[in-house]
Amino acid sequence: MHHRCAVLDDYQGVAATSADWAALAGEVDVVTFAEHLGTEDELAAALADFDIVVTLRERVPFPASLIARLPRLRLLVASGMRNSVIDFAAAEAHGVTVCGTESSPTPPVELTWALLLGLARGLVPENAALRAGGPWQSTLGADLAGQRLGLLGLGKIGSRVARIGLAFGMDVVAWSQNLTPERAAEVGVAHAGTREELLRGSDFVSVHLALGDRTRGLLGAAELALMKPTGYLINTSRAAIVDQEALLAALHAGSIAGAAVDVFDEEPLPADHPLRTAPRLLATPHLGYVTRGNYRRYYGQAVEDIRAYLAGAPIRRLEP
Repeated sequence: MHHRCAVLDDYQGVAATSADWAALAGEVDVVTFAEHLGTEDELAAALADFDIVVTLRERVPFPASLIARLPRLRLLVASGMRNSVIDFAAAEAHGVTVCGTESSPTPPVELTWALLLGLARGLVPENAALRAGGPWQSTLGADLAGQRLGLLGLGKIGSRVARIGLAFGMDVVAWSQNLTPERAAEVGVAHAGTREELLRGSDFVSVHLALGDRTRGLLGAAELALMKPTGYLINTSRAAIVDQEALLAALHAGSIAGAAVDVFDEEPLPADHPLRTAPRLLATPHLGYVTRGNYRRYYGQAVEDIRAYLAGAPIRRLEP
């Protein structure tokens, strides 16, 4: 039986060269989609004739309503080993196997530090001024050594961010609902007793939590108001952890010195979205995991997942 495979959101046009898709030749026709399909109707129409869909991270939701409109779909491959936007019960009910791939924690750690350093030293406005013939030095950079880095979350990514902060000579503290002083000590950082304590005392706050019922909206207007007026917020985790309207208000009011975000409630971000023009904001289009190495891992293992499925022995199956 011949199969058709759709590869979604290939924005950079690199899916074809990031893996050996020739390994599927003769069995699977692969079609890539460079443009984002933003509505369920668009997805249902575009994917109606495909048996296999490869999707990156959580860019495209697959609720029960969409899965029901894709009667040919038999295999859904999502990069990463966790996905909150796939209805697994609906997939099982419609005979759809869901598989994942490995994902390196290193790229989001590196981007976190790119954003933090960019904020601290005003790299974007200084570069823009230099290129436009503007003023020579217009910002005053924030020091890192001796300043406090507060981490919300100390998992695979947060713990790596912490170690880099220590290398910069920063005072690193961490908090999450489940974090213990013993675990913080293992990483070599202090344990903040409460979220409020962390926010009040930190010069830089970086978010590294998984999104769930307990973390959705964790930082709202009241929490952002606790931060120092000289403090910076960095979020490379999930947009919904920080209340978007509250963050916009804080940036416009200048109640915090600045923020850097790589994640948004709606992606791609609409052209007229207020975050595109917000003051004191350094924003990137969800680049946390977008590196050559990670893409080779994602697409290479997607090919492996497809071959294993066609051989009747699926691998890396995902569960809710």
